[in-house]
Formats: sequence, structure tokens, C-alpha cells
Amino acid sequence: MRSSLVLLLSIATTAATLPPKSVQIPIQQYKLPNGLRVVISEDHSAPTYSICVTYNVGSHNERPGRTGFAHLFEHMMFQGSEHVGKGEHFMLVENNGGSMNGTTSENRTNYFESFPSNQLDLGLYLESDRMRSLAVNQANLENQRNAVQEERRLSVDNQPYGETSEVLQETAYDNFANKHSVIGSMEDLNAAKVEDVKDFFQTYYAPNNAVLVLVGDVKAADAFAKVKKYFGDIPAQPAPPATDLAEPEQTAERRKTLEDKFARAPRISIAFKVAPGNTPDWDAASLLSGVLTAGQSSRLYQTLVRDKEAAINVSSHVEESRGPSLFILEITVRPGKDLAEIEKLIYAEIHRLQTEPIADWELEKVRMLSKRRNAEHLEGTQFRAELIGQLTVYYGDPNLINTRFAKLQSVTKDDLQRVAKTYLNVNQRTVIVTLPK
Repeated sequence: MRSSLVLLLSIATTAATLPPKSVQIPIQQYKLPNGLRVVISEDHSAPTYSICVTYNVGSHNERPGRTGFAHLFEHMMFQGSEHVGKGEHFMLVENNGGSMNGTTSENRTNYFESFPSNQLDLGLYLESDRMRSLAVNQANLENQRNAVQEERRLSVDNQPYGETSEVLQETAYDNFANKHSVIGSMEDLNAAKVEDVKDFFQTYYAPNNAVLVLVGDVKAADAFAKVKKYFGDIPAQPAPPATDLAEPEQTAERRKTLEDKFARAPRISIAFKVAPGNTPDWDAASLLSGVLTAGQSSRLYQTLVRDKEAAINVSSHVEESRGPSLFILEITVRPGKDLAEIEKLIYAEIHRLQTEPIADWELEKVRMLSKRRNAEHLEGTQFRAELIGQLTVYYGDPNLINTRFAKLQSVTKDDLQRVAKTYLNVNQRTVIVTLPK
């Protein structure tokens, strides 16, 4: 028994001293004459592939009185096209062993499928047909408008803290492009006309405003020839107008208090404006989030949940935007606790980040967390396809999938302290207090 334990310890020690493996995801890029960017990443470890078409359109591209259009199209794009009937997209994917979905954010909209690798033509055909000839008509608009409004009722209007995130966003930001929610308002959805929807589709759902990504068991040259076959004759459209995401300087704290009939405990939501994504400061802010709330050893968990027994849970994340991003803290408070005192404790921990270097073990912990999450995310072809499409639309560089993790790992304790001083201050702070009604 002892010799087996010694052997296991020896193996573990050897593994710990081995240099980390460098994982490079192969990237091949192409571009069609109509402006469609194509990125192909071969991976023959399983007989499957994923396709993702990412359009450079999100709620940032909407105008006053017409919010929710990008998310509405996430639904409209499954309602049929010239050669694919209503509901047939779902049936063709599922009957051929595939899966599919679509998502919308402030910055982009994507549609993706995963298939057995012998169904490459089917994936390309389905995506090309709806890019070329989506069925935009009154019946489909009414049907999907109702679906989106019901989704809003379920996920926002009738959910605990559902209103909180919208109020936080609209209070923290000044620029209309940044401050309204992705799902849109009931009033704007009701006001949408089929002509508005057709114009939105023609403007943004064009090959020159999209990136097509294939990841998996495909041969790049053969796959690109098929992409040309299915997408090459789709006409380009005039380039969409550029969106200004700049924010005026915030000079004082912003604060609101809400009453929520669905909430059972108070919540304090705190947002700080930080740097755009794909910048050294955004990387440092992302790791700072982990120092504050990642796991039971994090600072705010130790202070608020364990020691003071003042909070039920703590969490944080940093949104990634091409404009100013938000560093968001959320603390669900135990009923009866002093909210003002809890805020003081939070700001005291932030002050420590600004004035004292973090411990070596804290930096190592958040680096390892980011390393683990990166490995988990990149395991499947679908996430790789989505991430490559997003990085290409956001920053024009699909190869960032191979470098962004290394950038996170290179963040130092000095970087964390500098970023905490620069961004996590009262002048860039927005606080929303949600109280049970």
C-alpha cells in the first residue's frame, strides 16, 4: 500500500513539474467576393462538425422606438425561407442527427448547428437559404412578436430581480446604444411594422456583415468550395452605419432603489464602467472579479457570507463589449441585515485591492480558474465555432482564440492594483438596491 502511495505521489509531482501544453487551434481564413468572411478549423477527433454564422448586429445597432429587433430576428430566422418551409429547419436538423440554436447580445447575433460530418451540405444549405431569402411577412412577424413578448414576461417581467438588470444597464450608461436591453420593450415590439423588419434584415443580415465558421471533421479546401457554392451568389448590401458606443465621463455615483414583488431577499447590484474587451485592462478586471467572488476562498464570500453571515450569496462578472464594459457585483442579502453596512464592507474590500497587492495564492487561484474554464469551453466544436465567430466580428481576428488565454495569464499583481484604482471608484459606480415588496 505504501509503495503504491509513493508511486502516485511521484507521478503527481512529475506531472506538476511538466511544462504546460500549448494548445493551438488551427485557423484558416477565406473571403468571398460578396464580403462573407469564412473561418475553418479542422478537428478530426470525432466525425462531427459545427457551423456558426455570426452577424455583426445586436441591440447596439437599434434605434429609439425600435428596440428588440436583433433578438426578434433570432426567432424570425427559424420561420422559413424560399426553399425551407415554416418549421422545416428544426425538422431537417433533428432528423439528421443535429442540434441547433441561436443567441443575441448587445454586440452580435449568431446561429449555429452541430451535425455528423457527412451532413456538411445540409448545414451550409440551411444557413445560406435563410441568409438569401428569409420569409419576412406579417404572419411570421405577429407569431414571433408574441413569442418574444412571452419570453420577456417569463424571463424579465415575472422573474425575481428581472427588472434589476435592465435598470442597472439603463442607469449606468448614457448612450442609447448601450443603455437599452437586448430583449426590447413591449411598446417597441408592438410598434414594429413588417416594413421596419424587412429593412432591418436587408441592412444587417447580409454576407458582408457576417462571419461563417466551420469547426470539426471537415477538409478546409473542400469545405470552402462548398461555402462558395452555397453562399457565393448572395448579393452584398451597402455597409451598415457604424455605431458610436462612446460614453461621456461619469462624475458621480448613480443610485436607484426598486421594489420587486417576486424577490424574497434584498439584493445590492453594483456596476463600474471598465475598459472595452480585448484590452489589458479588461483582462485584469476579469481576474479582479475572481479575486472578489470566485469560490468560498474569495474575499467577499469570506467577509459577507462566512464571517459576517450578512449575505446569502455573492457573485460578479465583467461583461465584454466593444465599447465601455460593466464590472457587475451582485450580493443577495440576508433579510434584516443593514444594507448600508454591507455596502461599506464591499467598498472596504475594493479599497484593499486598490492599496495592497493581492496575495500570490490569490493570483495563482484566479489564473488556474481561467485556465480550467478555458479548457472546458474549448473542448466542444460548437463553443469553438461560436467563440471564433464572436472574436472575428468583435475584433476582426479569429486567431485571438489562441492568444486571449495567454493574455489573461500574463496579468500581474501590479496590473490588478492599477486597474482597481482606475475603474473601481465612486465616480464610475452605479448602485441598484432591490427590495422585496
